[in-house]
Amino acid sequence: MKKLIKNGKIYLDGKFENKDILINDEKIEQIGSDIQNDNFEVIDAKGNFVLPGFVDLHSHLRDPGQTNKEDIVSGTKAAAKGGFTTICAMPNTEPIVDNVATVEYIKRKAKDLGYSKVEVIGALTKKSEGKEISEIASMIEYGIVAVSDDGHCVQNAKIKLNAMKYASSFDIPVIVHPEEYNLAGSGQINAGKYSTKLGLGGIPGLAEEIIIARDIMLAESSKCRLHIAHVSTAKAIDLIREAKKKGVSVTCEVTPHHLLLTEDLCENFDTNTKVKPPLRTEKDRKACIAGLIDGTIDFIATDHAPHADYEKEREFVLAPFGINGFESAFASLYSELVLTGNISLELLIEKMSTAPAKFIKKNIGEIKEGRVADLTIVNLDDTICLTSGNMLSKSKNTPYLNKTLKGKVIQTFCNGRETWKA
Repeated sequence: MKKLIKNGKIYLDGKFENKDILINDEKIEQIGSDIQNDNFEVIDAKGNFVLPGFVDLHSHLRDPGQTNKEDIVSGTKAAAKGGFTTICAMPNTEPIVDNVATVEYIKRKAKDLGYSKVEVIGALTKKSEGKEISEIASMIEYGIVAVSDDGHCVQNAKIKLNAMKYASSFDIPVIVHPEEYNLAGSGQINAGKYSTKLGLGGIPGLAEEIIIARDIMLAESSKCRLHIAHVSTAKAIDLIREAKKKGVSVTCEVTPHHLLLTEDLCENFDTNTKVKPPLRTEKDRKACIAGLIDGTIDFIATDHAPHADYEKEREFVLAPFGINGFESAFASLYSELVLTGNISLELLIEKMSTAPAKFIKKNIGEIKEGRVADLTIVNLDDTICLTSGNMLSKSKNTPYLNKTLKGKVIQTFCNGRETWKA
């Protein structure tokens, strides 16, 4: 049966209009005023906003191999609840996604059982060990959208250059988790006032910045599409800004937690604030917002990194890095950036939907006739409060647990199919 979304404020070509949307099977058949009901299933969106489904360029589904933390079903359910219709899964699973068999497993399971679309990011090097280039050409044939060793940053510049040259021949992005291991050491939080106060090893911003500077030069030499994951320092953003001015093919993303949170939250040793790169200073946080506004930062990505409760409930130095992000992303950003006047709702949608969709070259991220019906309906006045009982993710490691946020996802449609309803 066709679905008719009526009376909503639809995000069309960068502005909101009071229109109806007629969905036929997977696609948007018609957008217009006062479309008549001809025995359609009617969804009344009065008072709500209809947005293009969110697209997340950076997430961890832990499947295969770490399904005690998350799996494709639970992860995509949580994503749908957060308004995401497409998510890109990083390759640090067990086994590493460095071959076509693992790519095919993820794509098939997501297609058969998922609540959002899953795009696969393949490993840049075999087993993400930084020693030998992976089967990039074969994985591209099976549909990967980018390559990355994610948390395993390639330290050898020669190997990284060769891998970038190879990837550039396929015009596929290389995503880097920038971290110089010798500088980062066994650090736990941002190097500075709080690491000293708490007696925890510090991770300096330089550990991130030096790899970004290196890889920008390598990208310029190799003509590679370089993408910087989760930028977190003012200096890192300056480096990317200058590289873009020079014409280097570089893009970057920022996470909600680096836009909203700072290192002082680690003061009570809450392991839900332990993330890599670490939460930085207020100066860095403001630089992330400024970079988002001036276009230096291209996308917002969650870096959804679920961990089992027993892992996060250990001592701070033993707990793994990572924040659970799907279910809190939109509401936290809307509450703490849009409602405070830091950014517009339109910019938030651009960075969460339209721009990342274009980056992975998928025909999504916009509401248009003939496009697939990937839609998120939100009530901007309603609130959410995530609890260990109502979260759909297997893991609950979020600093937003038990906190009230504005901007509730009411319904999510992926390929025209309702995948979430509040």
